[in-house]
Amino acid sequence: MSPGAATSAEAPPRHASWILAATVLGSAMAFIDGSAVNVMLPVLQADLGATVSQVQWVVEAYALFLSALILVGGSLGDHYGRRRVFSAGVALFAAASAWCGLAPSPAQLILARAVQGVGGALLTPGSLAIIGASFPESQRGRAIGTWSAFSALTAAAGPVAGGWLAQHLSWRWVFFVNLPLAAAVLVITRLRVPESRDERAAGLDWPGALLATFGLGALVYGLIEAGNAGLGAPTVLAAEGAGAVALVAFVAVQTRSRTPMMPLDLFVRRASDAEGDPRQFSGANLVTLLLYAALGGLLFFWPFQLIQVQGWSPTAAGAAFLPFIALMFAGSRYAGALADRVGARPPLVVGPLVVAVAFLLFARAGVTAGYWTTYFPAVVVLGLGMVVAVAPLTTAVMGAVAPRRSGIASGVNNAVARTAGLLAIAVLGLVVLGAFGRAVATRLDALGPVLPPAARAALDAERTKLAAATVPAGVGPAVGAAVKQALAASFVDAFRLAMRLCAGLAAASALIAALTIRAKGATRTAR
Repeated sequence: MSPGAATSAEAPPRHASWILAATVLGSAMAFIDGSAVNVMLPVLQADLGATVSQVQWVVEAYALFLSALILVGGSLGDHYGRRRVFSAGVALFAAASAWCGLAPSPAQLILARAVQGVGGALLTPGSLAIIGASFPESQRGRAIGTWSAFSALTAAAGPVAGGWLAQHLSWRWVFFVNLPLAAAVLVITRLRVPESRDERAAGLDWPGALLATFGLGALVYGLIEAGNAGLGAPTVLAAEGAGAVALVAFVAVQTRSRTPMMPLDLFVRRASDAEGDPRQFSGANLVTLLLYAALGGLLFFWPFQLIQVQGWSPTAAGAAFLPFIALMFAGSRYAGALADRVGARPPLVVGPLVVAVAFLLFARAGVTAGYWTTYFPAVVVLGLGMVVAVAPLTTAVMGAVAPRRSGIASGVNNAVARTAGLLAIAVLGLVVLGAFGRAVATRLDALGPVLPPAARAALDAERTKLAAATVPAGVGPAVGAAVKQALAASFVDAFRLAMRLCAGLAAASALIAALTIRAKGATRTAR
């Protein structure tokens, strides 16, 4: 640590384990919520009677504020004290979690998730920043490795724990479990974690943060609302226009700001900067955007396929993704070593292509698809592809900037990855809703006169619930079974389309990597 960079002392040995406990438990709350919430969404939808757009917002409200404010959260810690901001984030996350667990309606839950996202934006960058400021350089690598290992374990446990809680207790307990964790983190942080700050930290870019949040929020709102009102609806056009204007203004503010939250010179070379490689940095972040958008689409829609269409329990649905987590946990170290030997470009071409194959395997899903014959091969191939790609992607990002700018480069790439999921759920949700509506209309038309007009009208009104649509009362058992089959088969059609689009995104990311990532040994050239 350079002199004057922070006002923290090296952590005494008796405090090291406490610092790790606080940062691991704090980040675990965000990791568990990130991986567990998707699994319990079908249960939540049935319990609250939510539409698919409301379920999307349960995820999107959290992702929006987390992705838009995570860079600001890191800057706040540098300015006002990392321990203080981290603790504030944990407390806010816990309060919002209690609100989520008590929410009586989808609207209340969405608001609570937005507040939870703000808390996550404060605590997530703070956990690693505290480790970096508290541990001496000789111990820092091991400490970060321990944090990373436990983060992977909590991410792996999240879907299974979330599914079990939703099945045996209530989806509300997925949020309530954060409360004892938060209490322990706050006590440990108060008693054992040293304060630190960066005395040379630049000012905060509040205009940029507000424009980014409003711009992304308006775009996502317009895309989700389009599923109900149509792309040409005035509210949709107004939202998309406002979002576009806000994001253009965001770029203008970043160009003129003395302390931008996302320095644009990372993406465009300045004559005075001979250290960076903007083309590789832009390419690596575009690969991140497309690859994580594809992954985000799968993680959102797959639980609905398993639980609502195939009748799996939430626990089984949560466990279905465990081979992916296990492969990521076991293989990332070797993938990083591979990138050191051959450079980042080969794995960033091969890995996303393997991921594209995995999505095509997911597109084989059916109403009665088996796990071992259909999903297990897809999950394993997906895990292998992501293992090959993830560590080299980080290497490409860091290799494209000067070492002094590695912190902001990592933060930008983290924000891009989270924004990818935010946009993917909105865009693919629109695609899935449209495909489902067309498919179910065709199948209901085929039922002809056996389906009364009133029942048909009721089903049309339920279209926005996708496979959770309720069979109208008053139809006979045979017609009811036919309607259920039509709903399930229509969702499968939409899910397959989404998976093929995800395969296209992954393949496009491989092409971008081939065009923008330097080969090993290549020199940076002016552009």
